[in-house]
Amino acid sequence: MSEKTIVLAGGCFWGMEALYRSLPGVMDAVPGYANGKDAKYAEYQMVCTGLTEFREAIQVTYDPEIISLKKLLFCLFCVIDPTMYHRQGMDIGSQYQSGIYWTDPADEETVRAVAKIESEGRRGFCTELEPLKLFCPAEEYHQRYLDKNPGGYCHISPMKRAALLKYPYSDETYTTHAEDLLDAFRASEG
Repeated sequence: MSEKTIVLAGGCFWGMEALYRSLPGVMDAVPGYANGKDAKYAEYQMVCTGLTEFREAIQVTYDPEIISLKKLLFCLFCVIDPTMYHRQGMDIGSQYQSGIYWTDPADEETVRAVAKIESEGRRGFCTELEPLKLFCPAEEYHQRYLDKNPGGYCHISPMKRAALLKYPYSDETYTTHAEDLLDAFRASEG
């Protein structure tokens, strides 16, 4: 079995973790803080001040023989608004900035190709695209938060998460905005 890692920021990490843990081929999804100034400030109360430059993110470990990087990114763009600056859903603050942070330089090409698809025809695309500089796991109470707190706040609707699990994804057909593809699928399902 092979193993790769990518770090994704898509707003509050509770829902992102639950979504990615549910995807076949994802081996682990760890909520944490990405690309801040200094690991000593990677603590929830400090991150919430907006002064640390950390993003709430999840570190996704996956088997590329089962799930592609493009599919992981497709899922991200289905649940975020890539034109929102320092915000996703009802969450506002710099820690909620969307972003993709690669650990393998070979992944940059795929990340940028998907970002090109997602930015076409959109004004203000602002999802960060950077190599990972720093990732610090979040506090224990944030790990598997929605498992521990069923019904807890999540900006990703359960219906969208269920549709993503049923969506007949193919790298070859991912040629337009992910959310448009998912919406068309949901409409066809009735």
